Formats: sequence, structure tokens, C-alpha cells
Amino acid sequence: MSRRVVTALVLDVLLVLLFAAIGRASHDEGNVVLGVLGTAWPFLVGTAVGWAVVTLTGRRPPLDVGRGIPVWVCAVAVGMLLRRLVGDGTALSFVIVATIVLGVFLLGWRALDTLRRSRQDRATAS
Repeated sequence: MSRRVVTALVLDVLLVLLFAAIGRASHDEGNVVLGVLGTAWPFLVGTAVGWAVVTLTGRRPPLDVGRGIPVWVCAVAVGMLLRRLVGDGTALSFVIVATIVLGVFLLGWRALDTLRRSRQDRATAS
């Protein structure tokens, strides 16, 4: 596995954890570490499913925005399904916020990376 792929996977995991940490902090919920992990695990599973789907079907890791979309969709869909199965909340407002925040997080870094690489390529070509 290349360094770029490992970095991308770690970044996705950290951003899902950040999403959970922000959500828990906004609700003043205690037990920070276990609480964040308890909130994040369904979305981490979903992120892993997305990575597996993209990598196995396209034989390429989800490093760009296009391949990041299934990672985002799986993170939200699988995450909400698992939350529902274990009796955690899936209120419409939470689904909307999770969809938006995880979309910004999981697609945003990919868009910024694409922009950065494009600028590097143009600078190198000059």
C-alpha cells in the first residue's frame, strides 16, 4: 500500500472521529474518548465498507472526489443503519447534519488535494 493511500485512509478515519467529537461536544456529552468512539464506530465501519467497495470494484483506492463519493455515501448509510440496529438515534436532523458534515470532510480534502496537485503539475510544466 502506497504512502498516499495510507495517508488518505488515516485522514478519512481522523475526519470521522472529528465529526463524532464535534457532535458530542456540541451536546455537552461526557466521557470524551469512549463517547467519541461510541459515536464514531458505525461511521468508521461505513467508511471501511466504502473503501472496500471502491477498491474492489475499481481496483483503485478512493483518492479523488469521484471515488470518494461512495466512501461518503457508505459512511452515512451504513453508519445510520448500524446506529438504528443498536438502538441509537437516527433523527432526520442528525441524518441531515451527518450527511453534510461527512460530505464536506470526506470529499473536501479530496477536492483540495486535487486542486493542489493540479497547481503543482502546472508549476512543474512551466
